[in-house]
Amino acid sequence: MSAPPPLQIREANAHLAAVHRRAAELEARLDAAECTVRAQAERLARHDQQLRAALDELGRTKDREIAVLQEQLLTSEATVHSLQAAVQQRDKLIGQLQPRAELLQDICRRRSPLAGLLAALAEAERLGPLPASYPGHPLAGGPSPPLANSTGEKGDRDHLKPAVFGTTV
Repeated sequence: MSAPPPLQIREANAHLAAVHRRAAELEARLDAAECTVRAQAERLARHDQQLRAALDELGRTKDREIAVLQEQLLTSEATVHSLQAAVQQRDKLIGQLQPRAELLQDICRRRSPLAGLLAALAEAERLGPLPASYPGHPLAGGPSPPLANSTGEKGDRDHLKPAVFGTTV
């Protein structure tokens, strides 16, 4: 066997050197890619951990808000119940006061005629009785003239007694 020519050996050596350079270059790129992937994995893990922590905090915040809202709901329901009881009590009181209010309204409607009657009675009381010596005085010892019936009916007037003015108030 003969030895390969020196040109072929140089070409083979150059080729081997190129292959080694390319292999070293690829290994360096592989190492860089592995570092990049590890760094990205670490960043993703940290980000995932941060997201989980934020999600847990949101869950706790939600639970606290739900508890506060449930408490407010219970308070509102108690307030509504209390107000409904107060309304029922007031309705009952209104029912009790309604007849009295109607009576007061009736009294107010009749106030003016009643005031006139009281004024007339006061005037009659101020005038006083007729002196006994007055010949037309009904109490002077004889029968009095018949009183007129205010209804306009004619009937038996013998049952009417003479009127005397005065107040019993």
